[in-house]
Amino acid sequence: MKMHLINRLIKIAGVTAIALMMPLATYAKSPIWAPEPLAHIIEEGLANNQSIKSLESQIDALKEQVPLAGSLPDPRLGIALINLPVDSLRFDEEPMTQKQISIAQKFPWFGKRGLQSDQAAFAVRQKEMVLNAERLSLSKEIANAYYELGFIAESQDINTRLTQMLQRILRAAESRYATGKGLQQNIFQAQVELSKLTEKSITLRKNHRVAEDRLNELLNREHFESIIPPVNLPSPYFTLSIPELKNFVLKNNPRLKAKKYEILQAQTGIELARKDYWPDMDVKVSYGQREENRAGQDWVDFFSTGITMNIPLWQKTRQDKKLAAVTASHRSKKQLYNNLEDSLNHQVDAAATEILDLQENFLLYNDALIPQTKQWARAALDAYEVGKVEFDTMIKAQTQLLKFELQAQRYLFNIYQKRADLEEMIGQHLTEEQGD
Repeated sequence: MKMHLINRLIKIAGVTAIALMMPLATYAKSPIWAPEPLAHIIEEGLANNQSIKSLESQIDALKEQVPLAGSLPDPRLGIALINLPVDSLRFDEEPMTQKQISIAQKFPWFGKRGLQSDQAAFAVRQKEMVLNAERLSLSKEIANAYYELGFIAESQDINTRLTQMLQRILRAAESRYATGKGLQQNIFQAQVELSKLTEKSITLRKNHRVAEDRLNELLNREHFESIIPPVNLPSPYFTLSIPELKNFVLKNNPRLKAKKYEILQAQTGIELARKDYWPDMDVKVSYGQREENRAGQDWVDFFSTGITMNIPLWQKTRQDKKLAAVTASHRSKKQLYNNLEDSLNHQVDAAATEILDLQENFLLYNDALIPQTKQWARAALDAYEVGKVEFDTMIKAQTQLLKFELQAQRYLFNIYQKRADLEEMIGQHLTEEQGD
């Protein structure tokens, strides 16, 4: 038994890679690994969440702005009366009197439109990464609540089994006392233990409803619906390599990607600010029509054109300040990115280490403590029946067995909860290898 446990612990401690495929059946639309019942619940939560729907609408709006950002401004049409004498208001009195129509178009400096379009496209990608992060976060919350419900259900089952066992022991103790072979204090002890279990059952029933309410809230259901808790989850043995996990975080974490696109937006803003030192050009074309004079002589119409451009005269208070502002914003974005990267690296390290520790504890309980305690409980019950051990020793062995089973389940569900946390960070499914 000890050698088997050691081999299993070496198996966990020695794993050094993460595979990208999942051997277990999962639901394709779940952003994190999930058994099929949980995957369907996650899909429901993602479909009903109003924050996610709002982000999707924001992305649609931003996509429409990409071509708009790189387009030319609307041309301007002008109509004018020029040099009309105020005393007569006649069009055939003065040779410079004319009816004029003009069209003007503003042209931003070379490269500005492309940069503006790029900036809008980066805004779309940034918001898409925020959406991915929101989907992962909600999926993780649903998974954690689902696994917590599973642990509560297991606790209720074990509490029921322990209650049934103590009821049998109480009946046995009453029979032994009636025949003069047992002590009355054994009956009292069993009754006290049963009362404690009744109190525990009430608490667990309340916790079960609270966990279901939490899931219904996350799923945004209009009315309460009972949720079937998970059963028969496999014993997970994750192949974890902290350096590779950190690489996955850098490549896949949507919050980091969102920060990268914010940096690209700020960098594009710097390039646009530098373009502002160069003038935009306003091109105008006009046509002036003149009437015949009073003598019937035809006056020639006029054609005019011109270019207007802005002069960066107030450079120190406009262009320089704008460039300084967007440069500081770019620096701030990079600092936030670096801070988030460092924070995620520490979080990944902590989560992976905790999963490995939980795996070792689960193996210790499942492969050593529970089998050993089963033997102790069986031997104690046999010895009690022939009067070789005290009632207190026998009942302690029976209750300890179920307590160890409950603790093993706590480790199991904690592993799955931490797995969901880790997958939210790395932005993809972990692989897992089923234990024997």
